[in-house]
Amino acid sequence: MRKLPPLNSIRAFEAAARHQSFTAAAAELSVTITAVSHQIRQLEARIGHKLFERTGGAVALTPAGRTIYPLLRDGFDQIAQAFETVNSRIDEDSIRISATRAFAQRWLMPRLARFNAIHPDVVVHVHGSEKSVDLRAEDIDLAIRYGPVGADEQSSVILEDCYIVVADRGMCPKDRPPVIGDFRKFPFLAYRWENGALNAPDWSAWLALVEHDQTVGSRISWYSDEMLALYAAECGLGPLLCSNVLIDEELRTGRLRRIEGPSLPGFSYRLVQTASTRPKKGLRLFTKWLCEEAQSFRDRSAVTS
Repeated sequence: MRKLPPLNSIRAFEAAARHQSFTAAAAELSVTITAVSHQIRQLEARIGHKLFERTGGAVALTPAGRTIYPLLRDGFDQIAQAFETVNSRIDEDSIRISATRAFAQRWLMPRLARFNAIHPDVVVHVHGSEKSVDLRAEDIDLAIRYGPVGADEQSSVILEDCYIVVADRGMCPKDRPPVIGDFRKFPFLAYRWENGALNAPDWSAWLALVEHDQTVGSRISWYSDEMLALYAAECGLGPLLCSNVLIDEELRTGRLRRIEGPSLPGFSYRLVQTASTRPKKGLRLFTKWLCEEAQSFRDRSAVTS
């Protein structure tokens, strides 16, 4: 018979170690922070080792905690996989995708009907968030993450964007390509990034590369998020510096027109998924389709650039 500490204590430790937070662990387990702390103290007393260093509101694993955590994490993953093997066909063909709200709405959703037509039995649930969600805790099958990537992450990249300036076609001259001087009467649109770690291209960088009246661009109209700024551009409120990935459909239909000027390098979209010995059939089909759509976008962008 296995001699194990109380399972509630093990669950509390694994969740706190994964989140590096007692507060987040309590929220995931639907208990109080006090209950999580109590369970972990019980576990520490049981094994005779301190598992966390507590400094103010922050917690960090001790050497003993760092030794135990990967083994418990992998054990919980194996337990989850054991139950996955007896999932019903509904679960097999139901997948949860996480992406930024802008990418989900502007790039993924316009294409999703094509996937549904090819694979009508696969139900796709879309979770939009600007934060990097914990795939295990949120039961996410696949995340499409946006940002800079390291050399070891290049193989997971499906798209790379660039930043260009666009405006609603109703604001643009009809007899020639628009230039930035055509918009001196309008404020330039900009938005604040929720992820402050991303050093996004801005108007000053773009304007430094084009010849223009120095009084143009002196007024910036700020929006609290990307989606609002994109909608403002479509409403004809001013030109916007934005990702070419997010306005693909609008450029193809002519609703938005590109203003002459440089394209600034952006970031990468990469795929992240939890390790599984038996990936869902629906996930395999969706990932294959998504990579094909991304390749089609890259091919078309290469021709038009």
